[in-house]
Amino acid sequence: MTTINTQRTGAKKIFAFIKQAIAGGEQDYTQGSIRRAVILLAIPMVLEMIMESIFALVDIFFVGRVGNEAVSTVGITESMLTIIYSIGMGLSMGAGAIVARRIGEKNTEAASRSAVQAILLALMITLVVSLTGIIFGADLLKLMGGNAQMIAHGKVYTRTIFGGSISIMLLFLINGIFRGVGDASIAMQSLVIANICNIILCPMLINGWGPFPQMGLLGAAVATTTGRSIGVLYQLVRLFGKKTSLNIKLGYFKPDWKLMGAVFSLGWMGAAQFLIGSASWIVLAKIMLDFGEGPMAGYMVAIRLIMFFLLPAWGMSNAAATLVGQNLGAKQPKRAEQSVWKVATYSMVFMFAVSLFFYFCSPQLVAFMNADVTARYYAVLVLRTVSLGYVFYGLGMVMTNALNGAGDTKTPTLINIVGFWLFQIPVAVLLTQYWHFGPQGVFVSIVSAELLITAISTVIFIRGRWKKKIV
Repeated sequence: MTTINTQRTGAKKIFAFIKQAIAGGEQDYTQGSIRRAVILLAIPMVLEMIMESIFALVDIFFVGRVGNEAVSTVGITESMLTIIYSIGMGLSMGAGAIVARRIGEKNTEAASRSAVQAILLALMITLVVSLTGIIFGADLLKLMGGNAQMIAHGKVYTRTIFGGSISIMLLFLINGIFRGVGDASIAMQSLVIANICNIILCPMLINGWGPFPQMGLLGAAVATTTGRSIGVLYQLVRLFGKKTSLNIKLGYFKPDWKLMGAVFSLGWMGAAQFLIGSASWIVLAKIMLDFGEGPMAGYMVAIRLIMFFLLPAWGMSNAAATLVGQNLGAKQPKRAEQSVWKVATYSMVFMFAVSLFFYFCSPQLVAFMNADVTARYYAVLVLRTVSLGYVFYGLGMVMTNALNGAGDTKTPTLINIVGFWLFQIPVAVLLTQYWHFGPQGVFVSIVSAELLITAISTVIFIRGRWKKKIV
């Protein structure tokens, strides 16, 4: 009886702890149990990334019922859209690093000013990107290798997605600000709201259910943009509310070019870091398009599934970034390092489980996402090949994000240049065009590049120069 009561008490404590992590609230991560700090941050951050990846899965699930041409259009647009994702994640990384450092120093006014200047900077950049996508949507699809029919049917989708890119940018950026403060649950909650809206609207707008007209592929773009915009509205309500340590004042919205420059100096390198990786994925997508719609559709389905399971690990690595930033701000580099290794352990265990799941269950996953036999075959091949390196991906993401959290966004950028452009792309070209591996050559190049990036980033982290970075 005593054993049963002990188990019940333990279960209640675990449930209460998880509930606390999801409910949120700002925490001081510069003292107390490191394990507790990691879990309190990691749970909402993992859920946040799952919510972000659900956007992609929902779209590809419903668009997959329209046909391979529609799937390919979404895939090509998403490949180009990674430029916006990269800028948003880069600015989020820069703002999060500065905010976390100021919070660690107990300087909430400086943290608030930095957050506002980051938002102003994002608005300026997004205006240029959005107009480019709206005006040149058809040209961008043509540049990516889309055929005449794909361009005719897909250009409105591309223009709509780019036109609503401000919602993507702010969703990433403001979530980064909340992570820097130490309240990752708000970031998770905003994406839960956005996803619920997208899941409801996507089938209704694509298929013309209820009061809505049948919009087909365009419906997916409208649903996704609307869902994200509602998520941003929730973020803004919480950001300007009184239940956060950030005290946003109207005067902070006057452009402070020096502070904005500080955010930009970290953010642009972070954006470049992701752009380098994202641009390499665009090249891989273009290589895959040469093998036909079936292999391309299978590749895009698999990439969506891969990202769905990679993003939770990315969420864990975001926990490392916050812990590093706050603890360096509190002059505790040893605690920062211990936190990173704790996060890395959890991440590698999770990714090992995902590897097993992908290897044995990929046919069932793919069958759920696409009905085309050729697409299914290549999707399974991608999943089983790429998942071979998942354990190392988990370690590599934590190490690079720890460097980013310290404010050293330059080093991971250089690592990405080596891994993606000096290694991955040449290997993919050699294997597919000269050594006749076919599409499998692309998949092998992905695994090889990620292993190289992990090895380099881990060695650099162990050397410890990041501990002396001033932000």
